Amino acid sequence: METFADYILSETDWIKKMEIMHYLKKKTGVFFDKSVIFKTYLAKLFLENTETDLDKNVVLTACLLCNCKKTENPQDLSKVKSYAKDGAEYLKELGFSDRFCKICEEVNRYSGSTPREKESDVLELVDQFGGMLLDRPERIAFKVDEALVLLEYRNLKDKENRYLENFKDFVNEMQQILV
Repeated sequence: METFADYILSETDWIKKMEIMHYLKKKTGVFFDKSVIFKTYLAKLFLENTETDLDKNVVLTACLLCNCKKTENPQDLSKVKSYAKDGAEYLKELGFSDRFCKICEEVNRYSGSTPREKESDVLELVDQFGGMLLDRPERIAFKVDEALVLLEYRNLKDKENRYLENFKDFVNEMQQILV
């Protein structure tokens, strides 16, 4: 019997994956909004414009699902710290492998999971950077250059992310194209 994990991972068209997520949200109430789409698109662009040995399908699927248990209320700090782990446990119930669940759990560093999966480093970058580029109820969006500085010198200060330099190069190249 096919699991939900088999179903969404077998779909390689990322637009169709988003449709699947839309229906999953309607059926189960998982977190899926415009920010998830934006961050997934950012990951897609990064992967298409950077040399990596990553499975793009796995990364994009993880991008769509890693925030599935994210709370709409960022003031609840206990939920902010546990949503990725809660999401990973939920994804396990849907038939995803332990490794895929670990990738999703490592979107942030609250679980303390080590060693980190390389795909998780991409999720971390697009989740944090993409989030800074979006308006939030408590603040306006950061400019791209400000977001890059905050990402490197505040959010990832003293943390190893194997794709940070590649990501910064990618963002700077994209900015040059848009100017």
